Amino acid sequence: MNKDRPHIWKTDVAASVDLYNAWFMKFAPLAFRLERVKTTKSVKHLFDITDALTKLTPAVLEANPGILPALRMSTCPPIARDRLIGLAGVNKNLVGCMESGRLPKQTPAWELNADLQRICEKLAQLLDTEMFPWLATRTLPDAVALDRTATILADRLCGAQADPIVRNAQEVRQLRRIEDWLEVRGYRKTDPYPASNHPNTMPPGTFAFRMSVRAKADLSLNIPIDVVVQPRQLRADRMPLLIEAKSAGDFTNVNKRRKEESDKMGHLIARFGRDVPFVLFLCGYFDAGYLGYEAAEGIDWVWEHRIDDFAELGL
Repeated sequence: MNKDRPHIWKTDVAASVDLYNAWFMKFAPLAFRLERVKTTKSVKHLFDITDALTKLTPAVLEANPGILPALRMSTCPPIARDRLIGLAGVNKNLVGCMESGRLPKQTPAWELNADLQRICEKLAQLLDTEMFPWLATRTLPDAVALDRTATILADRLCGAQADPIVRNAQEVRQLRRIEDWLEVRGYRKTDPYPASNHPNTMPPGTFAFRMSVRAKADLSLNIPIDVVVQPRQLRADRMPLLIEAKSAGDFTNVNKRRKEESDKMGHLIARFGRDVPFVLFLCGYFDAGYLGYEAAEGIDWVWEHRIDDFAELGL
């Protein structure tokens, strides 16, 4: 459909970049602001449970491991998770789990407490006293000062996560676009099937988001698929269309990550054969280098600015 038509790639790339940029200018600031409001609330919770960072203890971290990212942004300078691991001399798995809002299950209590104590000590030494002047004066701030500081810290957090915030908002928008396109044509949304089910058991005229599909020849790998659509006119093997939604705000990152799709395709081929109907749904900065790589791997795509091309795939 597109992988064998390199003569139109340049025109499509330009149209895709224009579409992404138009969305970014209109909606990305709103997505960032909404995330900042949510993050500000979580920062205020951090202040509540630590008495405005004056009581940072292992017990607090153990009960609230998810506050660690905000604490890392509370230091001068803000520190990355690997820098904290090195400074505190703690296990990488511990910090990784805490960043996900949980604690490792197998760590003995004494070891966990010792590691949390070291984290508290390093963070306390580095807390930004210009952002939190009450730490130096030992006078708790009033509500106005706390609100102002919470917003500043939330800005730091959101700034460090700006790309994921925009990427997540774009992913939600892309999936909604596909959903709208399918529903207008009479398709019905269903819950994702268990990975143990063969995809070809999906009823005709249905679709699901974020379905896991077992892949590799020995079925040992679960691959998440963004959108799975079973056409009303079934293929001979009853396989649904597997769609991976991709967006990008620059050309550099897509070429760094382009092997991800080919790896996924390889695992799917190992189970379903070379005719597996796997396509990309692209919006943004995907240049000829990226497109050529995917085409060489046998992967086709639908551009968001030409979403009606899905009809060529039997939908």
